[in-house]
Amino acid sequence: MAAGPRPIVQFSRTARIVIIGQAPGTRVHESGIPWDDASGQRLREWTGLTSKIFYDPTRIALVPMGFCYPGTGTSGDLPPRPECAPLWHERVMAELPPERFTLLVGSYAQERYLPEAKSHSLTERVRNFTTFGPAQIPLPHPSWRSTGWMRKNLWFESELLPVLKDRIAQLLR
Repeated sequence: MAAGPRPIVQFSRTARIVIIGQAPGTRVHESGIPWDDASGQRLREWTGLTSKIFYDPTRIALVPMGFCYPGTGTSGDLPPRPECAPLWHERVMAELPPERFTLLVGSYAQERYLPEAKSHSLTERVRNFTTFGPAQIPLPHPSWRSTGWMRKNLWFESELLPVLKDRIAQLLR
């Protein structure tokens, strides 16, 4: 009997920084390590986190919207499976400290955790990151596609990333 998909998630009761992403891609599915791809490298650069800290579940929770690889569609990986987040997110979040900082990476995470998300574009949500309070910041997905987006939105690197890195550094002290 073949094994089912492996859940790819990392968290502990002490993780005060939570990164909610989409779903594992092909490379992550093969390695079984969250964010073990070029997107993860870019995300670590954006946050200023070393791999050692990023992969420390006592400090960083890595919680995707879909816990397993959703497969490939005509234009890339399929979206996160819709049953996963409703089934698991409340359970995982209940295990995390109530005082936590959450990064909402990509539209799927933002649409679940920001009630007003569907009425604004991803760019508007990220641009207005300060309106979501100090407990969360929306980010674009750090895939190769974000390179063009970043060229069009220079404020992202000059305004948002310094705030993000500072907030994370404060929490890790």
